[in-house]
Amino acid sequence: MSALLSVRGLGKRFGGLTALHDVSFDVGAGQIVGVMGANGAGKTTLFSLIAGNSRPSAGAIEFDGAPVVGLRPDQICRLGVARTFQIVKPFPSLTVLENLRTGAMFGHAQLRRRADADAASLQVLEEVGLASFAERPASSLTLSGQKRLEIARCVATGARLLLLDEVMAGLTPTEVGQMLATLRHLQATRGLTLLVIEHVMRALMELCGRIVVLHHGELIAEGTPAQIGDNEKVLSVYFGAHA
Repeated sequence: MSALLSVRGLGKRFGGLTALHDVSFDVGAGQIVGVMGANGAGKTTLFSLIAGNSRPSAGAIEFDGAPVVGLRPDQICRLGVARTFQIVKPFPSLTVLENLRTGAMFGHAQLRRRADADAASLQVLEEVGLASFAERPASSLTLSGQKRLEIARCVATGARLLLLDEVMAGLTPTEVGQMLATLRHLQATRGLTLLVIEHVMRALMELCGRIVVLHHGELIAEGTPAQIGDNEKVLSVYFGAHA
């Protein structure tokens, strides 16, 4: 399987602090890959570099065979990459539908006619369980609803790769189960590729076919959930177990 996303020797320094160092991995089209690590491991920095919100100090990033380092976030979005944020960031004064319309019109899909953008957006809202909230203000949604809106807005852009940053944080176990089902449905029906940061370990292990583990900015392990669960270095540095 050819890589949709390729990260090679990626590094990021903030003054004297090294947030990422020599990180390399691939994500194949249609895969769901998890990014695991404690707070400060460099996970969100990694997403910021891929999405163009920050520029790497070293290394290369390719999306669908084309280099993206140096492109603006809006340019990378139009190529087909969309991200969520740890803290939900809807347009609160707009309706749920209007939030998606913006993504559909100015993202990768570039549906310039409002009717086309709205039709595509309503389909996405149906798939994530928010269709009945389409005309309500985004600010009226619960945390779970706003997390779904973040995902829906990414999907509405027409993205091929979703960077999902802790979309299950703060949810109840029932809501986590529902979110897992939604993500699986979107991946299967739309052929999406997902790169997922998540601290809810059960969710990460259930959802992902492969996991990469970061520790102090370095990639220390990569493999299936079972392999990661048995990896002595991961157990030692992440879970505090004695190898």
